Amino acid sequence: MNFLRRCWAEIDLSAVDYNVCEYKKLLPQDTELMCVVKASCYGHSDELIVPRLQQVHGVRYFAVSNILEGIRLREIGINGDILILGYTPPECAAELVKYDIIQACTELCYAQELSANANGTVRLHGAVDTGMTRIGVHGTAEEQADELAKVSALPNISLEGIFTHFSSADGIDDADEKYTQMQSERFFRVRDLLKEKGIRLKHAHIKNSAGGAYGYGDESTLARLGIILYGLYPDPAKSLPFVPKPVMTLKAVVSQVKWIDEGTAVSYGRTFVSDRRMKLATVTAGYADGYPRALSNKGEVIIRGKKCRICGRVCMDQFMCDVTDIPDAAPGDEVILMNAEINADVIAALTGTIGYEITCDITSRVPRVPVNS
Repeated sequence: MNFLRRCWAEIDLSAVDYNVCEYKKLLPQDTELMCVVKASCYGHSDELIVPRLQQVHGVRYFAVSNILEGIRLREIGINGDILILGYTPPECAAELVKYDIIQACTELCYAQELSANANGTVRLHGAVDTGMTRIGVHGTAEEQADELAKVSALPNISLEGIFTHFSSADGIDDADEKYTQMQSERFFRVRDLLKEKGIRLKHAHIKNSAGGAYGYGDESTLARLGIILYGLYPDPAKSLPFVPKPVMTLKAVVSQVKWIDEGTAVSYGRTFVSDRRMKLATVTAGYADGYPRALSNKGEVIIRGKKCRICGRVCMDQFMCDVTDIPDAAPGDEVILMNAEINADVIAALTGTIGYEITCDITSRVPRVPVNS
């Protein structure tokens, strides 16, 4: 046995291939992929997915959240450009140089601290706040260009690119589209102002998953492919030009099957009481595996091809479901918790969140197992 068949996540590498190939068809010829692989590929496993992106698809650009994620990519053999989208303490400037990792620069004072702490050249992509209001130089386009020009002039600093992030490219109304267009125009205005100042940038990137899918910001040199890479939607309310294939299938097993009488309470708090004689299966997964407790009494799983309702509260390591209509249900049966039908977006809708959070929350004790490699 190469992994514990208790609760595990199957990672379909052929689905990764499909999503990458279909997404690339939507991009302008001169726009390259930057695959966003932070949080261990949104919970899917960087070790399984990132080398495939490099070796099979020739991806040369990757984005992570922090320096530890960047170093990990180097340690598993990734030799392309790695951009940290988040914060790195200035005292880690030497590690940025050592591992040849690009840092997002949020403002001049931060760049100055990196410059002072560097023992070589720190590569930067300047973050431009165009309306996300999260990180980046702010002010008018002229003020932003002036600040970035000062960053470019610092010792030990190489300003190689700029980027911004769409806040509403997956929106469904006209106001979202207008806001997205405004962000794009503002961003490329900053790029052009820097060019007028004699600052030549290798990259100016604005496309995220939704931006690339819906054709925004086509002057972008890179398209930061994130959630669609893993087979989910930026917003399930808005269709995509192709139907992405979910990469993760979450599975568990039945540990026990038993009949209970009418009026029997099930699980913590007695939130479920049987209204008839019924058969229950206990399933080997819970919220410590990242399976949401919010699915208590309303989620469904699949056993022997049939959907089964969760009964009672999801526990830390187990939960119960109704298998009355599955006569042959037995201990050892495989249980599908999440797949293409009951995908992360479906679970998110039931639990009041987004698909991103569902996959990211699958914990490290759940083995990631490659399939269709």
